[in-house]
Amino acid sequence: MKTERILYPCYFDATLTRRQGRRVPVSSAAKNLSPEGLEGALKKSGVTYRLEEKPHPSRWSEREGRAVVAWDGSKEDLLKQVARHLVVHR
Repeated sequence: MKTERILYPCYFDATLTRRQGRRVPVSSAAKNLSPEGLEGALKKSGVTYRLEEKPHPSRWSEREGRAVVAWDGSKEDLLKQVARHLVVHR
């Protein structure tokens, strides 16, 4: 659907490079972010989401899971909003 965006923990992982899948600046990222850490940031962001046990396509062996978020705006805006709430997990 157009109103759903998929977020993977690797998007916010400070130990990864942009080429490896990180989508936010290192200063906004967390080290080794777990699905639970991502869930906490989503709760603080106040967005509607559901968690799934599906891995990132290029990191299929990691089995890190993902979050499907109800969001009408751009994915970049969603990434910035969630990254602001990762402060606790840095």
